[in-house]
Amino acid sequence: MNRYTLRVPAADAELAMLRMLEWFPGGIEEQRDGDQVELSGFAEQAPDPSLSESAVVDGWADAWRDFHRPVQAGRLWVGPPWSQPEPIAVVIDPGRAFGTGAHGSTRAALALLQELEPGPALDLGCGSGVLSIAAAKLGFGPLQAFDIDPLAVQATHINAARNDVELSAERRDVLADPLPPAPLWLANLELHLLEPLLRRPDRPPLVLASGLLERQTLGGGQRAVVDGWAAELVER
Repeated sequence: MNRYTLRVPAADAELAMLRMLEWFPGGIEEQRDGDQVELSGFAEQAPDPSLSESAVVDGWADAWRDFHRPVQAGRLWVGPPWSQPEPIAVVIDPGRAFGTGAHGSTRAALALLQELEPGPALDLGCGSGVLSIAAAKLGFGPLQAFDIDPLAVQATHINAARNDVELSAERRDVLADPLPPAPLWLANLELHLLEPLLRRPDRPPLVLASGLLERQTLGGGQRAVVDGWAAELVER
């Protein structure tokens, strides 16, 4: 196992983060050094020749815990199981599935979620289950989560049980496979996935879409922006 790092000016960190998450969907580390940002991920082989390589030290498998810290998102506390939870806590251990709750796109989605009336919802591209578990804590339901990655489905099951919430999680391609009806979709994905998702003929009246850079939009209405990432409510 090796550590692969991309060093970029802080002004380019947003785009570099998207690129790194494509290469390391299990999560990345971010360290700031003045006006530079270092983004790192672990893998057996380099996913791209532009990355610098370094050997990992003993204990690398648990080192990422230092970068997985709790965050407060409105009424919600989102953090790892080794931190002390607070009221309305969403306890997330991502395992090898992307989604710790600390990323700006997730926090932006959580901000909008707390503005909505609870009801049935689908979490599309659920990752480690942050959005669907947070929705359950806020009174939404029934909730169904879907992801194409079986590790994400497994992580969502584990985290739902850890949080004592009821939701189902299944492996599906949310762009192509049939989906059950629901009045609300939650989708924290990248723009190139959100656009075809919104073209589905079975799209519901309301989609909470996140994963946008601040300058990007899907033509939705209400928006939330956190750390340069945006979520917005897209209505029919």
